[in-house]
Amino acid sequence: MKKLLLIIAGFTCLFLGAVGVVMPLLPTTPLVLLAAICFSSVNERFYEILRRNRIFGPFIENYRTKQGISKRHKIGSIIFLWTGLLTSMIVIRTPTIYLILTTVGICVTIHLLLLKCKK
Repeated sequence: MKKLLLIIAGFTCLFLGAVGVVMPLLPTTPLVLLAAICFSSVNERFYEILRRNRIFGPFIENYRTKQGISKRHKIGSIIFLWTGLLTSMIVIRTPTIYLILTTVGICVTIHLLLLKCKK
């Protein structure tokens, strides 16, 4: 039963992480890392498929080896984040949403800036 629950949790996290690639409010990297942890503890095959994936594999490898991310990727992520957040603010036009999105944006930007840069 534990194995099944971890596989379901892994696929759920992976799905949400994939959605997070295009929706700035969902944190892609932590969800993909959580999926990798779920898979690695119960199904080596799923873990290896995820680790070798051309989109998500680098997230896992960079965190596993503590290499960091490239400066280009860091800048691109911040630009993509704020473009999505500002678009959402323009569409929704609610002061509460402005506050929430701005807070999320600042926190994610700080997190990205604090990540080690890969050489």
